[in-house]
This record gives sequence, structure tokens and C-alpha cells, in this order.
Amino acid sequence: MEGGGGLVSTVGKTAPGVSAGPSALPAGTARSVGLRRAAWVGVFLLPAVALIAALLVVPFAVTAYRSLFDDNGVTARFVGLDNYTALFTDPDFGRSLLNTVCWVVGTLVLPVLLGLLLAVLTHSVRWGAVARTAVVIPYALSGSATALLWTFLLKSDGAVNQTLDAVGLGGWQHEWLLHWPLNTVVMILATTWQATGASLILFLIGLQTIPVDTIEAARIDGAQGLQLFLRVIVPQLRPMTVVVVGMSIVNSLKTFDIVWLLTQGGPGTASETLALTMYRQTFTLNRYGYGAAVSVVLTAVVVAASWLYLRRQSQPRRGEAG
Repeated sequence: MEGGGGLVSTVGKTAPGVSAGPSALPAGTARSVGLRRAAWVGVFLLPAVALIAALLVVPFAVTAYRSLFDDNGVTARFVGLDNYTALFTDPDFGRSLLNTVCWVVGTLVLPVLLGLLLAVLTHSVRWGAVARTAVVIPYALSGSATALLWTFLLKSDGAVNQTLDAVGLGGWQHEWLLHWPLNTVVMILATTWQATGASLILFLIGLQTIPVDTIEAARIDGAQGLQLFLRVIVPQLRPMTVVVVGMSIVNSLKTFDIVWLLTQGGPGTASETLALTMYRQTFTLNRYGYGAAVSVVLTAVVVAASWLYLRRQSQPRRGEAG
């Protein structure tokens, strides 16, 4: 009985030196502590939230509001959704949207895939660093420098046509930048030449995080070559692949500089992307309301594509749940 009483008397007591948890505090005190913590969290988050609001939310709200007006920079007349109606019935906008989709597909298939393959092939070979340097150097160039170089190569009397003529392949000469869809294809190739280095660097970082034991165990089990790549390396690179593909989608949807410098969206508006259409309508034709409508649509496309992709990637794959 005495031992039992001693046991009972210790129930509910806190060991010396151990502080009571929040659940041991009175309800009012626990609520006060929670409010103070929330206030401190809010204080630290406030600068970031204010910066995002000032640089992203407010400009987007102003742009969305301006898209409801027929605005030429001097006078503005409220027209409601007329700009959006005109936008979706404009064949030039349809071509611009098609070109943007081509850019998304091209930059996913080429720079991402090439970056992955080159990272894997040069990861553990003797002269891999030299090969990687040759691929990464173009990434250090600006979009203007890249466009200037490819203009020299692809113009009518440029290096490519002159080389083809010199080796007896004059029949393969083309006006590379003057005809759609050929000009869009060669501009995607130019972007691939520049952007592959970024994908290679990111995938190389991902490869360095894969435990060596995992690769060795797979090889002991008989995995070699393509089987090792597809069943061991690619799944291990999934977190980095999410980052690389997400960045490629967003960047391709906003493609502007290389198209403007190589073709200015020509011939006519045949090679325009959504970003270029927005620029031309706003700053060349002074249709600020219409350009704002294009901007809102482009923002919606970027956000929707990013959200759908990240949502799909965040879902557990078959066999991983539980």
C-alpha cells in the first residue's frame, strides 16, 4: 500500500529539470503563447510578403485592371472583356500560342534530355570535365550574344549556307530565318545550344547525391547500361528532374529575347511567341489594353502549367504510397 501510494503520488508530477509541455499549461496561458509565436512568425514573414505583393501581386492586379480598357497610352475607354474576346478570335494570337507550345515541347525534349544524357555519360569518365566545360560555356553567354552568333550562322549568306555550298551541298541551302516553321525550329536549336549547360549542371548535382552503394548494389544484381539508367539512376534523379523540367516550362513560356533578335517574330507575325505578341501590341502598336490582356493570359498559362506539373509530381507514384 505504501509503495502503491508513493506511485500514485508521483502521477502528474514533472521530473526535476524537465519543463512542462504546452498541454500542461492552463488554456489561457497556452493560447497566449500560441498568439505570441504567431505574431513573431508574422513579423519575420512580413518583409517577404510585402516584397512579393509589391513586385508581383500589385503589378498583376494593375495589368488585369488595364486589360479592361481600350487604352492607347493617351486615352482610355472601359470596354470590359472586349480585349479578351478580340484576343481569342485573332488568328495571330492562335499562331503565337502554337509557337509557344512548340517552344515548350522543344525545350523539354532537347535541353533537358541532352543535359541528362551528357551528365550521366560524363559523370565518371576521365575527360568528363573537359566535355562538360564545352557544353556549359554557351550558358555563360547572354541571349543577345547567342542571337548574334546564330544570326551570323543562319542568315542567307551566313556560315551555314556558305559551308554547304563549299562542300557541294548547295541544294541544302535554305533561308533559315525567313520561313515558318523552319525559323522556329532553328531558334529552338539555338536555345538548346545555350540552355543544355544549365540542365547538365543541375543533373550533375543530382548525380552526386546518389549514394554510391545504390549503384554498386544494382550492378551486383545485374543491372547494366540502359537498365541501370532507367531503373536506378532516373528514379534517384526525380527531385532534380522536377526542378529542371519546371524551370524549362516557365522559361519556354516566356521566350522573348532570342526570337526578337533573330526574326522579330517574322515573317510578319509567323514566329511570334506570347511574350513577343505582348511586347508588339503594347510598345509597337500602343495597344496597352490589348497588350495587358495578352499579359494576363500568359501569366495564367504559366501559373496553370507550373501548378499542374508540380501537383502531378507531388502525388505519390504507384507503389510508393504507404
